[in-house]
Amino acid sequence: MNAPDRTTPNASGHSRNGLLRSLIDTAREAVFVVDDSMKIRAANRSASAVFGRINGNLEDRRLTEVIRDLQLHEAFRVAIADQETADLRLDIGSLEKRTFDIHIAPLDIEGRRHAVGFFYDVSQVERLERVRQEFLSNISHELRTPLTSIMAFVETLEDGAIDDSENNRRFLGVIRRNAERMHMLIADILELSLIESGNVSIEKGQVRLANLVNEIFDSLSAKAEEREVLLIHNISPEERVFADPGRLEQMLTNLIDNAIKFNRTGGSVDVALARTPNMSLITVADTGEGIMAEHLGRIFERFYRLDRGRTREVGGTGLGLAIVKHLARLHGGEVSAESALGRGTTFCIELPAG
Repeated sequence: MNAPDRTTPNASGHSRNGLLRSLIDTAREAVFVVDDSMKIRAANRSASAVFGRINGNLEDRRLTEVIRDLQLHEAFRVAIADQETADLRLDIGSLEKRTFDIHIAPLDIEGRRHAVGFFYDVSQVERLERVRQEFLSNISHELRTPLTSIMAFVETLEDGAIDDSENNRRFLGVIRRNAERMHMLIADILELSLIESGNVSIEKGQVRLANLVNEIFDSLSAKAEEREVLLIHNISPEERVFADPGRLEQMLTNLIDNAIKFNRTGGSVDVALARTPNMSLITVADTGEGIMAEHLGRIFERFYRLDRGRTREVGGTGLGLAIVKHLARLHGGEVSAESALGRGTTFCIELPAG
């Protein structure tokens, strides 16, 4: 009498396990299959990529060894014991926190109760939502301030000040300046949106830097004279940089304008050029109050203000440095800042030599 064939059930079991893994590997989301002893019986490649980097191999390990969260453990237990689905959102990870929307459902495998969990990583969506909310909050604030002023002075004129020959033109001037501020803000928002969405192209060529800086100095000379700020550059007329001339002018105008606005009376703005084997380094240095170290890492963020009161006084949309950053990167370069309190700030645009 032949011995019973014990290989068939095992082979069949391995085949089913292989099919299960093949099925869950088709999912982009991380997927766990957990049995009634709360051990992970199958995990797809996405789960291993997300949770296996720290925990190693996931299969045949207890769920609590891999993800230590009582709420998650209880949701799997209920799905197995009571055959109920569950949906929850969890922040997981200590080194790099990620947010997951998790769907857990009961699953029967060979007459034994299991539960399958799908982990949808919504971290990026959460970050984008926070950025969106912050952006809308800043936009609302920046538009509301000039709009409130416009409405107040319009009401004043309507209430009879239109016939006040001594003040009506002054009121109209305030309305015009605030309308211009709103126009500048909207223009910068549209510009930044185009750059960030990749809808702005650049055409790089050899640009005579000295000529470009002189043109910017000419356009800002009245503002510099008003604040008694000296504009200086010693760039040789022969010096050229490889850039889009219009976009380079936009970047330098933003930096030089800021250097004038946030300078001290009687200070100076110095534009210079240095080179490395692969890069052209254009610096704009002022003699203002300087920027504290904790702010330097954030000054290129949209609407980040060191002093809202001072910024409102001297003008500006809060988007200029963000635009400079994106335009520099569009050139394949970068922009950075160094500062010393009481001594001033130096911005540096790094552009590939071409």
